[in-house]
Amino acid sequence: MADVIVEDHTEEVKEAAAQAIARALEAVGLQAEGYAKLLAPVDTGRLRASIIHAQENDTTEIIGTNVEYAPYVEFGTSRTKPKHFMQNAVQNHVAEYQEIFEEYMKNA
Repeated sequence: MADVIVEDHTEEVKEAAAQAIARALEAVGLQAEGYAKLLAPVDTGRLRASIIHAQENDTTEIIGTNVEYAPYVEFGTSRTKPKHFMQNAVQNHVAEYQEIFEEYMKNA
């Protein structure tokens, strides 16, 4: 009877999955940043130019801006209607972001 050798590749699989997740987060962040920039209203271009994405940790990608008036544009004021350029950049493309993740995980 032949000996059966079983090798444990758990750590390699975990590392490959973590790397795939990091790459998928970067791809989704870049895509969402692009959508937010397309949706952002333009007066001087400062708001649009300030939109960035960054990976906060192993499971979180942040898309945002540091422009002080961005919340007033996003959510509106008593005198202006909300533009929801950030919210729509995320919510309107969830299926696309899921496909990006699935593709990266398939290739892990």
